[in-house]
Amino acid sequence: MGVIADIIFRRRHTDVYSRVDKERLPRHVAVIMDGNGRWAKRRMLPRSAGHRAGVERVRTIVRMSSDIGVKYLTLFAFSTENWKRPADEVGTLMKLLLEYLAKELDELNEKNVRIRTFGDLSKLPEKVKAEIDRAVKTTEQNTGLTLNMAINYGGRSDIADAVRRIVADGLRTDEIDEACISRYLSTAGEPDPDLLIRTSGEMRISNFLLYQLAYAEFYFTDTLWPDFDEWEYLKALDCFARRDRRFGGIGGK
Repeated sequence: MGVIADIIFRRRHTDVYSRVDKERLPRHVAVIMDGNGRWAKRRMLPRSAGHRAGVERVRTIVRMSSDIGVKYLTLFAFSTENWKRPADEVGTLMKLLLEYLAKELDELNEKNVRIRTFGDLSKLPEKVKAEIDRAVKTTEQNTGLTLNMAINYGGRSDIADAVRRIVADGLRTDEIDEACISRYLSTAGEPDPDLLIRTSGEMRISNFLLYQLAYAEFYFTDTLWPDFDEWEYLKALDCFARRDRRFGGIGGK
């Protein structure tokens, strides 16, 4: 959508929620939140400012997902490869994660949001691990939106860990099928993502939910994550609603 078309679109529809087609809403949305650094660079700000702006956008998208009825939202918060970044930037990311959970937990709990985490948390700072544990335990009985936070997560590691657990449980080869593998992945008990959103114009999945994304619809946008507001999210949902999901078949459109 071009700039002029986008302006017209927004002026025609002053209420973003009225535009959501709840009959064709994805059950599970996964998001690769990319572009914080570039957002800051364009404004001649430090990268930390971009990451802080990105956290504000997390608040926006989580609230909208909860309000419109998305059942699962999975955010790629920190990958196993992100440890390669400068130590001060990693420290900033950990601090922002801690702040987000501490500040938002009460509201998330009030909105019936359940928090889950994927990935190896053992390498995280103790304060961050403690806050994650508190958030998970506080919201574990909630039945609204499930907010999955992929932290120190990698799709290949997820699959390898699943294989190791299958072997450790002594399953026979004839017991191992696609459904069995799914039960051993981080997302066990949840439907696979229907929609993957990646911001900032990059067109790759960066080792994210490799097994689970087999039949997801992909939505790539040039919009940087801190600029991915309710209207940008709506455009992604509208695009999904118009897709003909065939799952290898002929389709119905």
